[in-house]
Amino acid sequence: MTESAIAVASDHAGFDLKEILKRDLQSAGHEVLDLGTGSTESVDYPDFGKAMADAIASGKAGRGVLVCGTGIGISIAANRNPGVRAAVVHDTTSARLAREHNDANVVAFGQRVIGVEVAREALQVFLKTDWEGGRHARRVEKLSKGCQK
Repeated sequence: MTESAIAVASDHAGFDLKEILKRDLQSAGHEVLDLGTGSTESVDYPDFGKAMADAIASGKAGRGVLVCGTGIGISIAANRNPGVRAAVVHDTTSARLAREHNDANVVAFGQRVIGVEVAREALQVFLKTDWEGGRHARRVEKLSKGCQK
Protein backbone atom coordinates (compact mmCIF):
# COMPACT_ATOMS: atom_id res chain seq x y z
CA MET A 1 0.00 0.00 0.00
CA THR A 2 1.04 3.56 -0.59
CA GLU A 3 0.31 6.91 0.99
CA SER A 4 -2.28 7.43 -1.76
CA ALA A 5 -4.25 4.49 -0.38
CA ILE A 6 -7.40 5.07 1.61
CA ALA A 7 -7.62 2.97 4.76
CA VAL A 8 -11.01 1.83 6.07
CA ALA A 9 -11.79 0.44 9.51
CA SER A 10 -14.79 -0.15 11.72
CA ASP A 11 -16.02 -1.95 14.75
CA HIS A 12 -18.96 -4.35 14.63
CA ALA A 13 -21.52 -1.51 14.83
CA GLY A 14 -20.07 0.11 11.71
CA PHE A 15 -19.22 -2.98 9.69
CA ASP A 16 -22.10 -2.81 7.20
CA LEU A 17 -21.53 0.85 6.30
CA LYS A 18 -17.76 0.31 6.10
CA GLU A 19 -18.31 -2.44 3.56
CA ILE A 20 -20.58 -0.23 1.42
CA LEU A 21 -18.13 2.67 1.49
CA LYS A 22 -15.20 0.34 0.78
CA ARG A 23 -16.95 -0.99 -2.34
CA ASP A 24 -17.68 2.56 -3.46
CA LEU A 25 -14.03 3.52 -3.07
CA GLN A 26 -12.85 0.45 -4.96
CA SER A 27 -15.38 1.07 -7.74
CA ALA A 28 -14.03 4.62 -8.07
CA GLY A 29 -10.52 3.21 -8.57
CA HIS A 30 -9.05 3.96 -5.16
CA GLU A 31 -6.49 1.68 -3.56
CA VAL A 32 -8.15 0.53 -0.31
CA LEU A 33 -6.49 -0.85 2.80
CA ASP A 34 -9.09 -2.66 4.92
CA LEU A 35 -8.01 -2.69 8.57
CA GLY A 36 -11.05 -4.62 9.79
CA THR A 37 -13.22 -5.65 11.43
CA GLY A 38 -14.41 -8.44 9.22
CA SER A 39 -17.89 -9.08 10.61
CA THR A 40 -20.63 -7.87 12.94
CA GLU A 41 -19.19 -9.93 15.81
CA SER A 42 -18.54 -7.68 18.81
CA VAL A 43 -15.07 -6.07 18.94
CA ASP A 44 -13.52 -3.04 20.65
CA TYR A 45 -13.51 0.17 18.58
CA PRO A 46 -10.26 1.55 20.12
CA ASP A 47 -8.32 -1.27 18.45
CA PHE A 48 -9.54 -0.21 15.02
CA GLY A 49 -9.08 3.50 15.68
CA LYS A 50 -5.48 2.75 16.64
CA ALA A 51 -4.99 0.61 13.53
CA MET A 52 -6.14 3.58 11.45
CA ALA A 53 -3.81 5.95 13.27
CA ASP A 54 -0.89 3.59 12.73
CA ALA A 55 -1.67 3.29 9.00
CA ILE A 56 -1.81 7.06 8.57
CA ALA A 57 1.28 7.75 10.71
CA SER A 58 3.35 5.11 8.93
CA GLY A 59 2.38 6.31 5.46
CA LYS A 60 0.56 3.11 4.52
CA ALA A 61 -2.45 5.32 3.78
CA GLY A 62 -2.91 9.02 3.19
CA ARG A 63 -6.55 9.21 4.16
CA GLY A 64 -8.94 7.09 6.15
CA VAL A 65 -12.56 6.20 6.73
CA LEU A 66 -13.74 5.06 10.16
CA VAL A 67 -17.17 3.77 11.15
CA CYS A 68 -18.63 2.78 14.51
CA GLY A 69 -22.09 3.19 15.98
CA THR A 70 -21.82 6.98 16.32
CA GLY A 71 -18.39 7.72 14.83
CA ILE A 72 -17.37 9.30 18.11
CA GLY A 73 -15.53 6.55 19.97
CA ILE A 74 -13.49 5.32 17.03
CA SER A 75 -12.51 8.89 16.08
CA ILE A 76 -11.38 9.62 19.64
CA ALA A 77 -9.17 6.53 19.51
CA ALA A 78 -7.64 7.55 16.16
CA ASN A 79 -7.10 11.14 17.30
CA ARG A 80 -4.79 9.96 20.10
CA ASN A 81 -2.08 10.02 17.41
CA PRO A 82 -1.00 13.61 16.63
CA GLY A 83 -0.62 12.70 12.93
CA VAL A 84 -4.33 12.00 12.66
CA ARG A 85 -7.08 14.56 12.31
CA ALA A 86 -10.24 12.46 12.35
CA ALA A 87 -13.53 14.32 12.04
CA VAL A 88 -16.98 12.90 12.73
CA VAL A 89 -19.21 14.15 9.94
CA HIS A 90 -22.97 14.02 9.57
CA ASP A 91 -23.51 15.61 6.16
CA THR A 92 -21.73 17.10 3.16
CA THR A 93 -21.25 20.47 4.86
CA SER A 94 -19.38 19.02 7.83
CA ALA A 95 -17.34 16.85 5.44
CA ARG A 96 -16.35 19.88 3.35
CA LEU A 97 -15.49 22.03 6.36
CA ALA A 98 -13.48 19.23 7.99
CA ARG A 99 -11.21 19.28 4.95
CA GLU A 100 -11.18 23.02 4.24
CA HIS A 101 -10.65 24.27 7.78
CA ASN A 102 -9.13 21.34 9.69
CA ASP A 103 -7.21 19.45 7.00
CA ALA A 104 -8.88 16.28 8.33
CA ASN A 105 -7.19 13.19 6.95
CA VAL A 106 -9.72 10.75 8.38
CA VAL A 107 -13.51 10.92 8.14
CA ALA A 108 -15.63 9.12 10.73
CA PHE A 109 -19.25 8.07 10.39
CA GLY A 110 -21.80 6.69 12.80
CA GLN A 111 -23.74 3.86 11.19
CA ARG A 112 -26.52 4.26 13.74
CA VAL A 113 -26.92 8.00 13.11
CA ILE A 114 -26.34 8.60 9.39
CA GLY A 115 -28.13 7.28 6.35
CA VAL A 116 -26.17 5.28 3.79
CA GLU A 117 -26.74 7.76 0.96
CA VAL A 118 -25.78 10.73 3.13
CA ALA A 119 -22.57 8.93 4.16
CA ARG A 120 -21.77 8.13 0.52
CA GLU A 121 -22.26 11.76 -0.51
CA ALA A 122 -20.27 13.07 2.45
CA LEU A 123 -17.38 10.72 1.66
CA GLN A 124 -17.24 11.97 -1.93
CA VAL A 125 -17.18 15.58 -0.75
CA PHE A 126 -14.50 14.75 1.84
CA LEU A 127 -12.27 13.17 -0.82
CA LYS A 128 -12.62 15.92 -3.42
CA THR A 129 -12.27 18.92 -1.07
CA ASP A 130 -8.90 20.58 -0.65
CA TRP A 131 -7.55 22.18 2.49
CA GLU A 132 -7.69 25.98 2.39
CA GLY A 133 -4.54 26.53 4.44
CA GLY A 134 -4.06 30.23 5.05
CA ARG A 135 -5.58 31.36 8.33
CA HIS A 136 -6.20 27.73 9.28
CA ALA A 137 -2.55 26.65 8.97
CA ARG A 138 -1.37 27.68 12.42
CA ARG A 139 -4.34 25.95 14.04
CA VAL A 140 -3.73 22.70 12.20
CA GLU A 141 -0.05 22.94 13.09
CA LYS A 142 -1.04 23.17 16.77
CA LEU A 143 -3.17 20.03 16.39
CA SER A 144 -0.20 18.20 14.92
CA LYS A 145 1.95 19.26 17.86
CA GLY A 146 -0.57 18.02 20.42
CA CYS A 147 -2.24 21.42 20.93
CA GLN A 148 0.77 22.99 22.59
CA LYS A 149 1.41 26.72 22.24
